[in-house]
Amino acid sequence: MIDLHYSATPNGQKIAIMLEEIGAPYRVISYDIFNGDQLTAEFGRINPNHKLPAIVDHAPPEGGDPVTVFESGAILQYLAERSGRFLPRSGAARAATLSWLTWQVAGLGPMGGQASHFLRYAPAGQDYAVQRYTNELNRLLTVLERRLEKSAYVAGDDYTIADIAIWPGRASAFVMGMGLEQWPAMRGWFERIRDRPAVTRVMAREDLKPPAKYVGRHQQLDAREWSNMFGAANQAAVTND
Repeated sequence: MIDLHYSATPNGQKIAIMLEEIGAPYRVISYDIFNGDQLTAEFGRINPNHKLPAIVDHAPPEGGDPVTVFESGAILQYLAERSGRFLPRSGAARAATLSWLTWQVAGLGPMGGQASHFLRYAPAGQDYAVQRYTNELNRLLTVLERRLEKSAYVAGDDYTIADIAIWPGRASAFVMGMGLEQWPAMRGWFERIRDRPAVTRVMAREDLKPPAKYVGRHQQLDAREWSNMFGAANQAAVTND
């Protein structure tokens, strides 16, 4: 059994998809990040960065104590190596998969997150930040579109953890009103993955769906929610550990 410490963000959804794809038994432990569930000392022992998702593998293949993994890219690689699926074992195909996985966790994910923050949560008057991160997000999406014009999946002909890493973020962007019209290659790729049985199961499960305040173009947070997400409580979780 694998415990999935989960919030219904793109990072959480990618791990749920991977667990469904490999058929691993897992238990969902849900967190309300606006309520600050992730800021407890107990969760800090699982992930000292106090971010979701994280997993605890209670039956690692090599035996021994449970294995804890945090950061979505590391979790995807761990599960791929554990199952022997969605990550080539060697050569150019493995290098391409890890390159695109790293591109997502180091580039597309953070830039999309910053664009989302300034569009959805930041006070009015942040025009420079909105423009900065929206421009960079569009540049990265152009990189992805150009790649998918040449390849069925981001790392080549086969579906890999790189696709799993990228897909949920694109789904969230469409919810926020960033359509597919200008990205025809991306649209085909998006729909191929959307129709996979494992992805369909994740998107249909009520316990994996995001609540309303996780999606939508503009969100209003109260003072406590802001503190838990971006302010003093968020900082104190780390300094108090």
